[in-house]
Amino acid sequence: HPISLTPPSFHLYRQAMMRAVAARRVANALRASVLRASLVPSASFLTSAGSFPVPASTSLKAVSALPFRAGAAAASTRTYSAAAAFPSHQVLPMPSLSPTMTQGSIAAWKMSVGDKIVAGDILCDIQTDKATMEMESMEDGYLAKILVAAGSEDIAVGTPVAVVVEDAADIGAFAGFTASDAGMAEAAPTGQAATETTRAIVERPDLRPTPNQEKPLRTSRAPTNVEVAGPPCADAEMITVRDALNKAMEEEMERDDRVYVMGEEVGEYQGAYKITRGLLQKFGPQRVRDTPITEAGFAGLGVGSAMAGLKPIVEFMTFNFAMQAIDHIINSAAKTLYMSAGQIPVSMVFRGPNGAAAGVGAQHSQCFAAWYMSVPGLKVVAPWSAEDARGLMKAAIRDPDPVVFLENELLYGEAFPVSKAARDKDWTVPIGKAKCELVGDDLTIVSFSKCVGVSLKAAEILAGEGISCEVINLRSLRPIDRDAIAESVKKTNRLITVEEGWPACGVGSEIVAITMETAFDHLDAPIERVAGAEIPMPYAVNLERQALPSIDDIVRVAKKIVNHQM
Repeated sequence: HPISLTPPSFHLYRQAMMRAVAARRVANALRASVLRASLVPSASFLTSAGSFPVPASTSLKAVSALPFRAGAAAASTRTYSAAAAFPSHQVLPMPSLSPTMTQGSIAAWKMSVGDKIVAGDILCDIQTDKATMEMESMEDGYLAKILVAAGSEDIAVGTPVAVVVEDAADIGAFAGFTASDAGMAEAAPTGQAATETTRAIVERPDLRPTPNQEKPLRTSRAPTNVEVAGPPCADAEMITVRDALNKAMEEEMERDDRVYVMGEEVGEYQGAYKITRGLLQKFGPQRVRDTPITEAGFAGLGVGSAMAGLKPIVEFMTFNFAMQAIDHIINSAAKTLYMSAGQIPVSMVFRGPNGAAAGVGAQHSQCFAAWYMSVPGLKVVAPWSAEDARGLMKAAIRDPDPVVFLENELLYGEAFPVSKAARDKDWTVPIGKAKCELVGDDLTIVSFSKCVGVSLKAAEILAGEGISCEVINLRSLRPIDRDAIAESVKKTNRLITVEEGWPACGVGSEIVAITMETAFDHLDAPIERVAGAEIPMPYAVNLERQALPSIDDIVRVAKKIVNHQM
């Protein structure tokens, strides 16, 4: 789009566009010659190539495009009118400026009736809920009529907005021209159809069609050797994930004086997300250390102190910023124990929010779970509930290896029931063990972090439609609980993986590989992955929503594979 080009680039763009216009005119002349040679006389129509006959069976809608572009090529992008009462003209519709655009507003017209138009001229500014963009003319001519006034809102894509003629003498003939004289173009798809088109473009693997067939019946039984969630205990307290993490760190710092916290704003500011609230006042600046904004610096200091025998908890404001420190995480923390023949352990925790938050853009929204779970030497956990967060944090701090602790910013304020047993100071969640959050018969859904809650909501909807889902909360990504995945799939014979990260080489891909290795003969349908869209995270809230897995996505895919038969 010219608005995004620098002046030299814009000059080259205009030159290329003018060459394209000239080429189209040659094509139009050739097409007109062919049509004149093949048409049966029954009517007359005026074009730039002269007057030639038009048979009654010929579509005037296509022929009327000839003065400006070949009808076959134009039909998909323009709406034309060939009303006999008006000279040859071109009707310009409200354009679709993005795959999801269905309507827009005309903020201002840049041209007036009677103005001469050159290809590339800006006709008007079009405003959508995402941005203001410019509508360009693709042809030379004159603006004969403005059908939609500036300031008009909610104009459907395809609605006629202006009329362009090739000859200035024809302008006066369109004084009484209305949108009804032009007809209406088909509007762009809306609702689910438009959404799915967009997601198909960005390569959502869960959008492959599978034919619907009869749903099989199953018998219910709990998975074996897997912790199964039960109803909340009578002694349970509602605790937020934020408070669960805070209390776990406080108790471990009381238990072991080698444990300390380090990161940006963890002390005086009480933590960017208040996870370290109150720790500075209780343990002092020696054990709660504010750092400059230098992830590579303080992560390296943390690794060095762990090699010396301390147990640092290094907080990243987001794991997107940990990219600055990834050399220390991978090459120093993860590999030193092996490279030192077991002589130098690196017992530490790297923690912080991972994945999408809300409206923070691509550089603050990436999920790094698949990156870290692929690295030997690291342990990687991703809690969902407050019990997960509390138990895994205590286990991570006590673990002799470096642990990447992936939290989710949107879960910090969410409250979960925490049993009296889980509130014990020595209670931990074993790293490497998944949890069955919901027992089911027809389908296994495997997920982690925030997507566990999304999966449970989808399972509730599916239960109302007679589909029983088993939801597995991985909790630990490295090591991953292969047995829990395999046992559940052997029972349900169907599997969906759900994650916010990208599908290529993602967590779901590893789960698929594990299933093929351990439970292939038990599958009754192809495994499906519901994942984030294969694009950097959009900033606009409506696009961000489409880029992440939703309850509707899971429900749709679940129905697809439960109804599938091999």
